[in-house]
Amino acid sequence: MTDISRRGLIKAGATTAAAFPAIVPASVFGQNAPSNRTTIAAIGTGRISRIHDMKEIHKHADAQIVAVCDLDTKRLGAAMQLVDSRYSEGREKPYTGTRGYTDYLEVLAASDIDAVIVSTPDHQHAPIAIRAVRAGKHVYLQKPASLTIAEGRKMADAVKASGRILQIGSQQRGQEPWPQFHRACELVRNGRIGKLKHLEVGLPGDPSGPAAAAMPIPRNLDYDAWLGTTPEIPYTEIGVHPQDSFENRPGWLRIEQFGAGMITGWGAHHVDTAHWGMDTEYTGPVEVWGTAEFPKSGLWNVHGPFESHARYANGVTMTISGALPNGIKFIGEKGAWIFVTRSGPVTPSDPAGPQVVPLQASDPRVLDSVIGPNEIHLYKAPEQHRNWLDAIRTGVPVSAPAELGHRGCSTCLVHWIAMKTGRKLKWDPKAERFIGDDEANAMLSRPQRDKYAI
Repeated sequence: MTDISRRGLIKAGATTAAAFPAIVPASVFGQNAPSNRTTIAAIGTGRISRIHDMKEIHKHADAQIVAVCDLDTKRLGAAMQLVDSRYSEGREKPYTGTRGYTDYLEVLAASDIDAVIVSTPDHQHAPIAIRAVRAGKHVYLQKPASLTIAEGRKMADAVKASGRILQIGSQQRGQEPWPQFHRACELVRNGRIGKLKHLEVGLPGDPSGPAAAAMPIPRNLDYDAWLGTTPEIPYTEIGVHPQDSFENRPGWLRIEQFGAGMITGWGAHHVDTAHWGMDTEYTGPVEVWGTAEFPKSGLWNVHGPFESHARYANGVTMTISGALPNGIKFIGEKGAWIFVTRSGPVTPSDPAGPQVVPLQASDPRVLDSVIGPNEIHLYKAPEQHRNWLDAIRTGVPVSAPAELGHRGCSTCLVHWIAMKTGRKLKWDPKAERFIGDDEANAMLSRPQRDKYAI
């Protein structure tokens, strides 16, 4: 990992402000000087931030990452180096202007930062987003939108009140990298498989994990702040993130204290796509029921194999299961169907092997259908980060605004609550409460530690 003492900027556990100018000289970037750019801070600089969020921002000359923030100073130093190296490309002298912070509140207080990308664990998404828009920052928020339905509602309301732009990282809505989702939804919305009757949504589950003894907290990690609103529990490396790698999925993804598992992890994508094709993006189901296997031992306790069902007010039903192929299958009342999934190898570990067919139909001729001028044309947005930058600069709509992201996530969490209770639940999507079930309604929120509460 990087030696962050190279600048004397950061000491483990200390909040940093930069000893560097707020903006770098125009000569570093030529005509795309920072004064002409959207200035961005990356909050959370682990695996997703490095391979996806910061990487996408770096493609665009009208945006600049001026700061990074992480509670782990090892990751913080590595992120500073990563951004510096990107902005050093093609320059005579190395660029060393990326600022580092360990407290995101200081990022939000910086007047020269226009926007933030939040790539933290799930339990930090809504709290940071709420404080960011209240501080006047635009936000790109990794999915899922929240840990609980109550948090998600607070987030969506805070964005609306602020007038700031928030984009949920729902990449299946962009023309890059997977335009097939837009195409599938447009075909369904225009009746190419007849009246929609049922959807099948395939998501993976997560395996259980080993027991893990408490470990000393690394000096480079502010673990109390990392836990945030959630209860205090002993530190274990497999319960947080690897200390010496960015490649593996972090262990927090498999712990219910920090997220609901694949039902929100992949579900936030696929349920959002299902709602897009159903024309139910701003509502939710009215009835949900399902079952799931939850580990009875070990540190990792999110759901494994599962099957969950829902019924919507328009009569359409949905099944979500790990036993179904990964993707979304729209089924019409006469059996015609369209199936859509992501591109890539059939076996992820073998990139050179057979490739997934990303868009299929019971009648392949449907896929060549032309959408006429008087039919429904869904919003065609570029890649999500590009769409967000365009929205900030020119006011175009984002393809996954806060309310839409909240509705997709809340639907996933309603399924999770049904799987936890093991009984059929009636849901009021307008009031966002279960009908006649106090136990289920108690799961709409979670207790928050006063120190970090919203």
